[in-house]
Amino acid sequence: MAAELPRYYFRTRENGAIVFRIEQETRTRRIDMEQIAVVNIRNGEVKPHGDRTLSADDIDAIDGWMAERRRVLAERMVDDIRRTVDHLNQVAHWIQSKAEDHEIDAVTDDLLLSMHDLRSVLVRKRAERVQTTRES
Repeated sequence: MAAELPRYYFRTRENGAIVFRIEQETRTRRIDMEQIAVVNIRNGEVKPHGDRTLSADDIDAIDGWMAERRRVLAERMVDDIRRTVDHLNQVAHWIQSKAEDHEIDAVTDDLLLSMHDLRSVLVRKRAERVQTTRES
């Protein structure tokens, strides 16, 4: 092959990934992907596929992937929140300048409840952090 493929492939899913080991040097010159494990990113659980025993290289690759995946997901979460702030600003502008009364009525309760919930959580978290800082 022209380019060297990685040794492992991680098929991501909502809570982790299915881990495959890539075999490039087969008799038929095909790429074979052999499932070796299932990873749960939330609790760090790694389940070998079938009765397989994972090698030290397998475990190192999985641990590295999990660390990187957690970093990427945390980065995406912050980006999503920043986009939400932008979106809230757009909603405020839409309500102020373009929305019809019936459109405002259709979204007001949902928006007010979700904003109240968010504000309550933010205030509580900030108060806990301030309290912890004072105790330190």
